[in-house]
Order: sequence, then structure tokens, then C-alpha cells
Amino acid sequence: MGRFHRHDDGTVHTHEHDDPDHRHGDHGQYQTGRQRVDVLEAIFAENDLLADANRAAFESNGVRTVNLMSSPGSGKTTVLQATLDELAGEIAIGVIEGDIATDLDAAKLSGRGAQVSLLNTSNGFGGECHLDAPMVNRALPGLDLPALDLVIIENVGNLVCPAEFDVGEHAKAMVYSVTEGEDKPLKYPVMFRSVDVVLINKIDLVPYLDVDVDTYISHVRQVNAAATILPLSARTGAGMGAWFGWLRRFAAEPRA
Repeated sequence: MGRFHRHDDGTVHTHEHDDPDHRHGDHGQYQTGRQRVDVLEAIFAENDLLADANRAAFESNGVRTVNLMSSPGSGKTTVLQATLDELAGEIAIGVIEGDIATDLDAAKLSGRGAQVSLLNTSNGFGGECHLDAPMVNRALPGLDLPALDLVIIENVGNLVCPAEFDVGEHAKAMVYSVTEGEDKPLKYPVMFRSVDVVLINKIDLVPYLDVDVDTYISHVRQVNAAATILPLSARTGAGMGAWFGWLRRFAAEPRA
């Protein structure tokens, strides 16, 4: 048996070694087979139960929630800083700030008119590479949900794992930097396929790079035809108005 992956319907599936369409390389010390699949299915089932509980907590308080994901260094925190500076005066915003270690990003967001709940994952094996629903559940007491309209969950920087875990959000967004290369949607389709919004960040660097924004957009469209795609620069502010507008509309949508 080979390694597992999770399908969109929540099932966990392994691939046989002799399947020519699935070559995963050396499996090293990974446990494989039915027992491993059973364990993984149990983990995802527990996660999904708590994700539903998180979502119920948000909805019972009239809060809309966005799970913001990206690879490290794409500019998520810079986007969030600009977002809070623009919107915190008109929308009551809370941020769950996920990082493997330190409060560096949480400190950057503090003092900008939002509630910030820090969530470090370093208690995991070397630090978990994503947030899951139990982690987010533990961070909720750090927010006064009845006082909020919108919660933004800044996930751990990783282009793979965060997309596989429902944490109780109502929408997924990702920041995709032009410095990452045009091929990432094709090489890492799970993340791009899962999101509602793609922010193509750092477009101010395009004149200095051998890149074409239209190619970025085309590659995103190949894996996710429905996503809203917003080219912008969090550093200069170019294009950020479209992101602010999307958040305003999202936060104003009817609550359950």
C-alpha cells in the first residue's frame, strides 16, 4: 500500500505501489495500509466534528469567518496589517494568529483595532505545519465573539496541509506571491482548488521579475475556475481596495 490522501468528500484513500498513475517515491518509515487509513479517518472525523462546533460558535454570535492561508513569506501578515488599518474602524474584527512559534506576527497585528488571539503549534512534533479545528477551538476563549463581526484565521505558512483541515470557517482565502513562481497552482492544486479567493500579492515586483500575472491567473483558473482572483500589493496598496470590498461584502452576508 502507498500513502494516503483525502478526497473532497472526506474519504481517505491509499494507492497501490503498482499503480502507474501514482508514484510517491520512498515511503520511508511511514505506516501504510488499512490500519493507517482507519487512524487517519478517525483523526479527520474528530476534526470535522470540532470544525462544526467552531462554526456553530461563530454563527451563534453572528460572526463570519475566513481561513487565510499561504506558503511562508507570501505576505499574509502584511495583508492583514493593511486590512486591519482599513477595516477595523468599521467592522469588529478578531484575528486568530497561527504560527509554529513566537508572537512576532501577533505583535505586528496588535494595536490596530482588532482582537488578536495567538495560537502557537510548537507543542506538536516539531511544530504542526497547519491549524486544525481542535487548535482553533482552544483559541476561541481569547476572543470576545459576541463583540465581533468577522474573524480572520491566519493559518500557519504552508502550501499543502492547511487546505485539508476544516477549522470552522465560512470561506477560505489564500495569498499567492508572484515571487513563488507561476507553476504553483499546477504543482500544489489542493490549496488552490479549496479556496474562494486568491490574492496575488507583490505585484509591485513584477517589473523586476521574469513573470507574467496573466499566466498566474491562467494557472489558477486551470484548477479553480470559480475563485475570485485579486492581483494586489500589500506593500504599496495597489489593488487592496478589491480585497477590502470583498471582506465588507462577506462580513455583511446574513448570519445563521
